[in-house]
Amino acid sequence: MAIFNKINDFVEYAVEGMNLNTDQLAVAFSNTAPTGEASDPTTDANGVLANVTEVDYTNLSSRDLTTLASGQTGGIYKLDLQDLTVTTGGGPTGPFRYVYLYNDTLPAKPLIGWYDYGSSITLNDGDSFTLDFSAVNGVIQIT
Repeated sequence: MAIFNKINDFVEYAVEGMNLNTDQLAVAFSNTAPTGEASDPTTDANGVLANVTEVDYTNLSSRDLTTLASGQTGGIYKLDLQDLTVTTGGGPTGPFRYVYLYNDTLPAKPLIGWYDYGSSITLNDGDSFTLDFSAVNGVIQIT
């Protein structure tokens, strides 16, 4: 299972006006490692979607996410997202290895975090790929 890696700039965006409860979150797929990008999106001041080399989504179903719960208990905030299954139709998608979570509502499209699946994945026509978000721990916790 891929491990979530928080983007540094997410902390600033969250404090300065990102609303994880109501903003539309989505995922982006890339086959370029964050450190291989022209502007590494994991370094300070680069945490936006424009710094990610995305794959062609022509044949892929919606990448929009559904928020199940967003709130805090005892001073610990947790974001729960519904699992997402994307499916190709009409041709392949990929290859991709990295999946980024980002805020699609804000104009800058700030990144929240990313997953590394360890090797490149290509979805052929009719294939599906499921992002399984932890219901126990949520996607992210902030203390």
